[in-house]
Amino acid sequence: MNRKFLSLNSKQIMQIVLPLAIVAVYTCFTFTYLVNSIIKRNIVNVAEELNDQADYEVRLQLEPVVCAINSLCDSLKKPHDKDSTFDLLKATAGQYHNCEAFYYTTLNNIPSGGYIIMSDGWEAPSDFDFTKRPWHIEAIAKNGEVFYGEPYVSASSGNLCVAFSRAVFDESGKVKGVIGADITLGRLSENISAMKLSENTQVNLIDSQGMYLTNRDSEKLLTVNYFEDSKVSSTGYNVKNYLDGSDKAFVHGKHFYAVKKVGLTHWFSVIEGPISDFTGTSQFWFRIIEISTCLLILANVIFNSIHMNRTKMKEVKLSERLVVEMQNLVSSSKENAATAQDQSAAVKEIVATMEDNTELSENISKKIKDVSGVASKTNSDVAEGVSYIEKNVLKLQEIAETNKETISGIKVLGEKIENIWDIVTLINSVADQAKIIAFNAELEASSAGEAGSNFHIVATEIRRLADGIIDGTKEIKERISEIQQSSDRLILTSESGTEKIQEGVESAKGLEERFCSIKNASEITASSAGDITTIIQQQASASEQILITLRQIASGVENFTKATDYISGASQNLKAIASELSSGNTESQEQPED
Repeated sequence: MNRKFLSLNSKQIMQIVLPLAIVAVYTCFTFTYLVNSIIKRNIVNVAEELNDQADYEVRLQLEPVVCAINSLCDSLKKPHDKDSTFDLLKATAGQYHNCEAFYYTTLNNIPSGGYIIMSDGWEAPSDFDFTKRPWHIEAIAKNGEVFYGEPYVSASSGNLCVAFSRAVFDESGKVKGVIGADITLGRLSENISAMKLSENTQVNLIDSQGMYLTNRDSEKLLTVNYFEDSKVSSTGYNVKNYLDGSDKAFVHGKHFYAVKKVGLTHWFSVIEGPISDFTGTSQFWFRIIEISTCLLILANVIFNSIHMNRTKMKEVKLSERLVVEMQNLVSSSKENAATAQDQSAAVKEIVATMEDNTELSENISKKIKDVSGVASKTNSDVAEGVSYIEKNVLKLQEIAETNKETISGIKVLGEKIENIWDIVTLINSVADQAKIIAFNAELEASSAGEAGSNFHIVATEIRRLADGIIDGTKEIKERISEIQQSSDRLILTSESGTEKIQEGVESAKGLEERFCSIKNASEITASSAGDITTIIQQQASASEQILITLRQIASGVENFTKATDYISGASQNLKAIASELSSGNTESQEQPED
């Protein structure tokens, strides 16, 4: 085992020990921090509970007496003589063993006719002025509330006492006296001193100024101040901010502290002690854990050393096998590289041939596209010519129809002129008759003499008008004759133009048929050229796809060649590493034992 352990070098030992040491240190520190936090929290909780217990002890000692004082005040409202008052006080005092005496006083002092009654039968001297005592003055000033006096040492018993007093009212509500009691704090001090949190923990009662009311050392009562005797002053607290009425419990440094206002008094329960009282056991277990951790680390180092030596032996055997396999892999890689180079050259030649074929197909496709473009343009021009001829034929037909309508209109106009000719003849006949009548009228007027002169004038004018009408009708007949002649010539011309238009229509129809034949031939040529172009394009696309595939194959072959070269180089490197590893492990095995 020693030989195997020493076969590890310092670096390997550090790799084993350092992580474990880091984990162990981290675990110990974390565990220590958590345990200390839990202990401090528990100390604070227990200190708060102990303060609550001290508060309960104070209430248990003081509040029953206060309740008795309140009951006596209610009993003494009615008139009582001294004897009955003494019996009442004595009977009440017998029930409370922590009370030195109950007493009742009047408002006036003894020389003025007043008196004081003590439950223990004590007779006050004549010069004893109880009206000037603080418990008497403050009780009346409190006007029905209980007054808590400051602790004092009783002159008669030497015990530490505290006075409680309250004003007594009669049935009309006027103050008639004061009832009070002196309570000894001996039993309370014993109970407080008996409370322990640990061996060195101190629990005490102090007043509002910090003076001890309870202490294991009786000489410190009302003579020593807690803040002068305690380490709490090192925490930054003083009488004012420490005894402000709020509960406190905390750990500072190596000590813990707690304070609480107790009962209905102005007193405080203070707790103080070292943390070491609670951490002694935990420190012991910390040491046990640290020793166990170190032993575990040592055992782990020994186990890992043995395991690593066995692993090295396996590595040597695997290295030798790896060298043999790497040699085989290098040979195979070289053969694959040679084959890949041959395949790469063949694929490159195919790629070059396909590139030439693709270029030729592209040229053919370009020429066919040009032919197709010319055929399409011819087809478009012929179609446009046919359209123009169709429009021309339609226009000629429209002209022929219009000419026919014109001839019909001229013929109708001739007929109208014939009708006008009859009307003019009628007008001419009427004018001749009017002229004859006018002539006859002139003859009759002449034979009538002077009486027919006016009629002669009218007849003359009528004859002249008739002559004018006859002359006008002659001129109208001449114009109508001219119109008829022009209409006849126009009819002849229009009929001749109609024949020429019909010949143009027939010629245009023949030209339309020839252009339709040319159009059909152009469409067939353009369609055939388009089909040829599509076929050439498909052939070019297929050739291009084959070319792309061959290029990818060529690229893959090149990559395979490079990968084969890389594998060959990596195999040689692995062979060298395996040889080095094998030789290194052999040297490690052959090291002399120390």
